[in-house]
Amino acid sequence: MTYIHLNSCSFRIERMAPEEYKDGGRNLVIRYRYTSGEFGEMLLAHTGKGICYAAFDDDRKQAIGELQAIFPNATYREETGEGKEECASGPIPLHVKGTDFQIQVWEELLKVPAGTLTTYSAIANHIGKPKACRAVGSAVGANPVSLFIPCHRVIRSTGEYGEYHWGSERKRKMIEWEK
Repeated sequence: MTYIHLNSCSFRIERMAPEEYKDGGRNLVIRYRYTSGEFGEMLLAHTGKGICYAAFDDDRKQAIGELQAIFPNATYREETGEGKEECASGPIPLHVKGTDFQIQVWEELLKVPAGTLTTYSAIANHIGKPKACRAVGSAVGANPVSLFIPCHRVIRSTGEYGEYHWGSERKRKMIEWEK
């Protein structure tokens, strides 16, 4: 079983260069494994530069299918056996593909402390684009590394938790766990 101790970890974004993901990721070797943790089973994938995909997988076939849809021509290698991620001496790199705007939103999400919540409009204001609430919502929804970029900490201005790619109930549990 792999388990990542999130409380003591920090993460940093290592943006994928276009040549890494062009042609459907033809130049990428992606290693992946299934892991269990506090919020259920997860598909965890990485390149040599960092975690590129992390998704809760209530259905393994769907989870790997979503990853392969992002990088259809990458070389995939399943890892077996136990693994354990440690934070070691520095932030864990997240090697992700994203637009300038998405990266900006995700970097802002990394600043939201555990146990606190923010809103789409607050994120839009912090990045200097106060009218971009819907675009922020789209960027949050496009997060390829589930809880590592803490999109579960974003709620509606009304206080409602709102939707979550891996289910509203899982989002609620994550928020409660962090408190």
